[in-house]
Amino acid sequence: MRLSDLQTKTVVNVKDGKNIGSIIDANIDSEGNIESLVIETPKKILSFSRDEDLTVKWKEINKIGDDVILVDVK
Repeated sequence: MRLSDLQTKTVVNVKDGKNIGSIIDANIDSEGNIESLVIETPKKILSFSRDEDLTVKWKEINKIGDDVILVDVK
């Protein structure tokens, strides 16, 4: 699977069922393994600002489906 394939999927938190945002980058270790995904959080309503990007560790990913990535973050 390519990073571009992951970027088309919706990232959802299993704790509350909310859409976290979109994958914009991945952190890779020296052996080429994905350590974490960088998620761009959505903009706030009626605001041009948004929260900072969120980093989701690979171990926090529960399931990668056809359309959705389920993560367990606080």
